[in-house]
Amino acid sequence: MTVKAYGAHAADKPLESLDIARRAPGPHDVQIEIAYCGVCHSDLHTVKAEWAGTLYPCVPGHEIVGRVSAVGAHVKDFREGDLVGVGCMVDSCRHCADCEDGLENYCDGMVGTYNGPTADAPGHTLGGYSERIVVHERYVLRVRHPEAQLAAVAPLLCAGITTYSPLRHWNAGPGKTVGVVGIGGLGHMGIKLARAMGAHVVAFTTSESKRADAAALGAHEVVVSRDADAMAARANSLDLIVDTVAAPHDLDACLNLLKRDGTMVLVGAPATPHPSPQVFNLIMKRRALAGSMIGGIAETQEMLDFCAQHGIVADIEMIRADEINAAYERMLKGDVKYRFVIDNATLAA
Repeated sequence: MTVKAYGAHAADKPLESLDIARRAPGPHDVQIEIAYCGVCHSDLHTVKAEWAGTLYPCVPGHEIVGRVSAVGAHVKDFREGDLVGVGCMVDSCRHCADCEDGLENYCDGMVGTYNGPTADAPGHTLGGYSERIVVHERYVLRVRHPEAQLAAVAPLLCAGITTYSPLRHWNAGPGKTVGVVGIGGLGHMGIKLARAMGAHVVAFTTSESKRADAAALGAHEVVVSRDADAMAARANSLDLIVDTVAAPHDLDACLNLLKRDGTMVLVGAPATPHPSPQVFNLIMKRRALAGSMIGGIAETQEMLDFCAQHGIVADIEMIRADEINAAYERMLKGDVKYRFVIDNATLAA
């Protein structure tokens, strides 16, 4: 079937209205009418070919929420009318150790929601900037938030799980002091989630103007990282740092904030590498520098349920599909609080 979408034909071309094909639901497929799709910085990186391997036409979008409109004959857990979501992946090998452990996000055969290999035309996956998507039931998530919050739920499918997973893995909670670096699409979710988990949350920002915003999001303390005295006062004090910044920067300034045995986790993905940190900042306190990428399906469902229980959604700005190019320009300037979300009903306008 043919549906409306928004995508790009080349790295130097703007996104535009496209007609794309979606397969009919197979026995284990769920067909979803997409209501809203969040706009992730990864979308921009991919469309602009800042990461290697972009396939065109490129239809981005992996923060997808909507309603089930059809299910395959063997689908057991979903039915027409259900509110559901799709995150950053739509398939994996399903049999490796990572898949068997519920960590499909680390499977070498993980298929991204866009720009991944598929038998469907045009040979690679096309994402959520579209009216409809068809996904195997294993990779569909149940949304338990009130329907009125659905648009603000969409960014949880990437920004939410990207910050939730390291907070869970490194045991953020009561008695732990957690730093969140960067107050943007990822960082604002990191603050909300770490606070809800019971940690003492310290937000780090380069901008004095974001101090009040970070406090309003739930940070117990806010440190302007350009203030050398404020940074020095926090040295050797954090159990965990989640660094959400998607631009190259000095990691040593943050590593110095960790206690002995503390861990700094990188979740922001810059287009070019960070400068290498000094080895002595790691070995002198047995600190760890780690990375984390989204989460498996089970953990993503856990995150959605946690957020529904605690009333957590993203702070969003709704846009029409034909405003996406302007939204990308604003993203590059950091001019969004804190996530753009496309109203997919506007694709047909």
